[in-house]
Amino acid sequence: MPGLLLDTLNGKRADKVPMWLMRQAGRYLPEYRELRAQKGGFLELAYDSEAAAEVTLQPIRRFGFDGAILFSDILVIPHAMGQDLWFEAGEGPRLAPRLLDAAWQALQPAVERLEPVYETVRRCRAALGPETTMLGFAGSPWTVATYMVAGQGSKDHAETRGLAYRDPAAFASLIAAIEEATADYLIGQIDAGVEAVQLFDSWAGSLAPDEFERWVIAPNARLAAKLHEARPGIPVIGFPKGAGAKLPAYARETGVDAVGVDETVDPAWADRELPAGLPVQGNLDPLLLLAGGDRLVERTGFILRAFAGRPHVFNLGHGIGQHTPIEHVEALVACVRGWQG
Repeated sequence: MPGLLLDTLNGKRADKVPMWLMRQAGRYLPEYRELRAQKGGFLELAYDSEAAAEVTLQPIRRFGFDGAILFSDILVIPHAMGQDLWFEAGEGPRLAPRLLDAAWQALQPAVERLEPVYETVRRCRAALGPETTMLGFAGSPWTVATYMVAGQGSKDHAETRGLAYRDPAAFASLIAAIEEATADYLIGQIDAGVEAVQLFDSWAGSLAPDEFERWVIAPNARLAAKLHEARPGIPVIGFPKGAGAKLPAYARETGVDAVGVDETVDPAWADRELPAGLPVQGNLDPLLLLAGGDRLVERTGFILRAFAGRPHVFNLGHGIGQHTPIEHVEALVACVRGWQG
């Protein structure tokens, strides 16, 4: 029997609202910090299947979330496509060669780098009960491309946006290559035991409307179609962070099965503007979870009421912050679990 989360992603409403939190397996948990210290670094942890499975399962044991999200990183795709990947302490990921200076066609693919991720999924699915949905994920092509082009994260993605304007044909070829690698990767996750997948377009909000259509909506629509054709019945969650007023068009045109809503979107507006019956996910501000208190309880109730008329997965508007107190997460879980829709 599928769990509450999977039923909700498949369009069923229930009195109870399922929940999971983006980055729920991570630095706010003391057991995570202890294990990472043993492994010596993020990438070492992510590619160690036994350790990555343990990290994935830690928040399930502690909070009983309805979904276990695979512990990995969106940049394993550029790594598998042939870029070097490492993490600078305190500064984040680095990729080389950066594709502002080189063509992706010169990269030497190394798809074997993804094998530990599939093994992590197998280990997690074997350890989880049927009531807990195993969630896989990947970065959407635009967001992954911003790192591949610049070789690191950036505030406004100016180098990638500039390349897309100057040479749209070359940039389209990169997007297509990421798209193909991502489809194969997500199918591999599904075959290993994932029951739903999320496409993270974390930097979708940096694009102008016509560029959003070209580099966010179109690639995600192709990806969703490929996944639906290859593995029918597996829900696809699309999360275009920062989409704002473009969110309804994304929902209509991509063909995703559920839409993630970030914290900047009014949930009452989203409920009114999104297609009727489409499952939604979100959208508590991670900073409010960090702050806690009465405002946390009030806002949680507001979100639950706003989405009460459609299938709703409670989540944050983005990833949980590393300094979030455990007791605030416990309070949030109690609020959502106690909700009577």
